[in-house]
Amino acid sequence: MKTATDPRHRRRAKLIQHLFASSFHRQPNLLVRYIWQKLPLIDPIIAGAAPEWPLSKLNPVDLAILRLAVYELTIDKSAPFKVIIDEAVELAKEFGGEASPGFINGALGNIVSTYESQS
Repeated sequence: MKTATDPRHRRRAKLIQHLFASSFHRQPNLLVRYIWQKLPLIDPIIAGAAPEWPLSKLNPVDLAILRLAVYELTIDKSAPFKVIIDEAVELAKEFGGEASPGFINGALGNIVSTYESQS
């Protein structure tokens, strides 16, 4: 399990903080610009994984975590699915609400299932 001092965990935590802040300013921070440019691809995947929750109704922290995780799952692809999901759940425990870890896990599980069935 990752620890709070793991450099990869710290980097992901910093990225979700910047994604969160950028969503309020409607323009990306330089640190997350490469993710922000892919939102037209990322956001429909999130919407499809949790259709009962429109993006505008999602907790902004959960949305930032999902955006990073979906970017890593579908575009970056440098880490295994299980690692990305585990890290997203850990970030949800650290930054999200009480229901965030379960929601993040379920949404990302739906995304991975969809991608695996298409392969």
